[in-house]
Amino acid sequence: MSCSSLKNIIVFLFFIGTLSSFGQNIQLTKNAQASVITCDTGNESYSLFGHTAIRISDAENNLDVVYNYGAFDFRTPNFVAKFAKGDLQYFAVANTFSDFMSQYTYEQRSVFEQELNIPLAYKQKLFDNLTAVLASSESYYTYKFIDKNCTSMVVDMLNKTLESKAIVSKIDTDKTYRSILFPYFDNFFYEKLGTSIIFGTKVDEYSNHIFLPLQLLQSLEQTQFKNQPLCKESKTLLKFEKQAPASWWNNVYSYLIFLGLILILNKKYLDNFYLLLMGLLGIFFATVGFYSFHQELANNYNVLLFNPSLLLLLYYSVKKIDKWIINLAVFNFLCLLVYLIIMINKAHLFIVLPLVVASSFIMARLIYKISKRIPVII
Repeated sequence: MSCSSLKNIIVFLFFIGTLSSFGQNIQLTKNAQASVITCDTGNESYSLFGHTAIRISDAENNLDVVYNYGAFDFRTPNFVAKFAKGDLQYFAVANTFSDFMSQYTYEQRSVFEQELNIPLAYKQKLFDNLTAVLASSESYYTYKFIDKNCTSMVVDMLNKTLESKAIVSKIDTDKTYRSILFPYFDNFFYEKLGTSIIFGTKVDEYSNHIFLPLQLLQSLEQTQFKNQPLCKESKTLLKFEKQAPASWWNNVYSYLIFLGLILILNKKYLDNFYLLLMGLLGIFFATVGFYSFHQELANNYNVLLFNPSLLLLLYYSVKKIDKWIINLAVFNFLCLLVYLIIMINKAHLFIVLPLVVASSFIMARLIYKISKRIPVII
């Protein structure tokens, strides 16, 4: 660890300690401001959905602090396993406004601010609540992709402070969670494919609460509190033009080329590899819902496409047991038919359609090869 890193950590800990110890004794002045900060989406996996935070500033108290619920520790033992299981602990942190802005300047992500149009008493209460959270176990929470994240926690804190459910979803209530999330993965093809096939039925429910930063920003623009707009007009604190990442492989073309080569080359080892991969993914999708606390992963109908029975089909294909090859191929054809019926109105229909075609083609090819082996007696 460098000396500069150590110095930054010491300063940060001192800042948090001071805020937690004396925050409750700070009385905000009439010029104090409370606002919601929305950070635009980025090109890293952790930043694809943006970020939400709360800013409290008071020049007379030399106070300008940003609170957010989006922190986690990569050094957590079994980090990946905990994240997959759904019991990874996130926590609230506070940063100076200048440090917060420096981070987003470095990442070249736009930042927007919506000042809350509320009386001083509510600003004080919000500040006290946030300070109390930092100093207690309430700063930790179990992250849930849709139900409990940096945005939903901010919404809960604001509604708690306002003593009413003033902030509710004003947009996208006629869309499913899957439909709302789908465009966020534009220019990130395999992330879009991966989330499309790992999510189950929960994300096909209609959205009934705010769970994304840009949703909150737009909802706040339409929110009234005590017969007046809750927020003043949004201000742009940082503005960067979004640049789509360039990748030679993370695109639809590599996906179609890969599947196309399997079908065109007509090699048994490629067909076997495809069946093995699809079957193993099917086992994972079928079982992860029982292991994980993430409700989004449960009841995954994509196992009709990524079917665990493909492993049996592969086994009997290697053993050349014709009867079971035909039975399992027909079974998978029926599963694909049911899958297509389920998928008719789903956002990810066209992204998985090439896999449906590839699976159907490979199974038809297996049946055709068997028919050539069966002697015809005239």
